[in-house]
Amino acid sequence: MLYAIISEDVPDSLPLRQQARPDHLGRLQQLADEKRLVLAGPHPATDSDTPGDAGFTGSLVVARFDSLEQAQAWADADPYVAAGVYAQVTVKPFKQVF
Repeated sequence: MLYAIISEDVPDSLPLRQQARPDHLGRLQQLADEKRLVLAGPHPATDSDTPGDAGFTGSLVVARFDSLEQAQAWADADPYVAAGVYAQVTVKPFKQVF
């Protein structure tokens, strides 16, 4: 089943994101290599693809997992969590219609 992992950043998270980004992207690449990743990306803090110093306000990952528990465990192990980037992470089932 698909699960949406919706993350909200702490204020001024950009420096924390930059430090943990290689490891974060590595985990996403693994999901992609396993053909389990539907989409992933950050929410820019401004109405722009390149928000510069404004940074980001959170992230969205939609991926396939065997259970909600597995999706939650994957989200809990994200390097952005360990680095303190995220203030909150919500994981819930997702049904793709289009």
